[in-house]
Amino acid sequence: MMSTALPSPRFTDPRDAPVLRWGILAPGAIANDFVDSLVRHTDQRVVAAGSRTLERAQEFARKHGIDRAYGSYGELVADPEVDVVYIASPHSLHEEHAMLAIAAGKHVLIEKPIAPTAAAARRIVEAARAAGVFAMEAMWTRYRPQSDVIRQTVENGLLGELRIVTADFGGAAAFDPASRIFDPRLAGGALLDLGVYVAAWATFILGTELEVTARGRLAPTGVDAHAALILSSAGGAHALLSAGVDAATPVRSVIAGERGRLEVSSPFWDADTITFYDADGTLVDEWADTFDRPARQSLCYQAAALARYVDAGLTESPLHGLDETIRVLEMLDDARRQIGGAEPGDPA
Repeated sequence: MMSTALPSPRFTDPRDAPVLRWGILAPGAIANDFVDSLVRHTDQRVVAAGSRTLERAQEFARKHGIDRAYGSYGELVADPEVDVVYIASPHSLHEEHAMLAIAAGKHVLIEKPIAPTAAAARRIVEAARAAGVFAMEAMWTRYRPQSDVIRQTVENGLLGELRIVTADFGGAAAFDPASRIFDPRLAGGALLDLGVYVAAWATFILGTELEVTARGRLAPTGVDAHAALILSSAGGAHALLSAGVDAATPVRSVIAGERGRLEVSSPFWDADTITFYDADGTLVDEWADTFDRPARQSLCYQAAALARYVDAGLTESPLHGLDETIRVLEMLDDARRQIGGAEPGDPA
């Protein structure tokens, strides 16, 4: 008889990963949280930081106890003591900075989205594969314990045949035509800023062979301010997704199959609880995360996963491979064109 208990997550301790030496490229807000999470919860070593100005790199290095600071990205990637470069610049610059690090023979962890378009993502992937270095998009939720609970639940058939996945991610951003959110020259728009989360969540659960139908609303600068997506699989399952920068939404997910459903608490990409109901709506089981942390402290899991993969001789993640990363951007490209949004890099 099949157990109805939710499985326990694997790889729950980020400290058990082999230690790599990290360089931080572009010490902004997400880099600050990433390094803080590594210092608090892993044995990974952050040995260098690089910025466009030496002063900013030095300030970041002092804050986090990092030994070396560089006033250019070229100096950072040339550091022989750096094993892997975490690329935390705006996504409009990811391709340029990833290529710089890959050319220097460094492994790379590139913030999401890995690039503004599928074409740019392919160029990064081709370069990494040609160089034989490890490359991974920093889709951090894929490596959290809650995702492994969901992964095992789906693979074990506890939900039966999947029918519907829902996920939303919306926030209300004040309109500023010069901001990275609304400026097409900076690859603005809801799809790239937040939609990458919901689209990657759908491919995580349903796979990558999904047809895209999209509707949305444009901001005055021509970028998508809101996008509603239906992703359809050949087997009849659907993902109902929304992403927007013009209204706050609950940021939850439901994964429903013929035998039951999982409700993933908000925010679904960093959820504390997963609740399992059977097909009649009866509560069956609940999983709660025991990792007591402020927001974004879970960034440590992706770094630990990368270190394990590099130690094993892999060149990409088995949980979120580069072909899937490209496919998600293909879907976002398709959705943007259906909505009529400005292409990344277009003048406002």
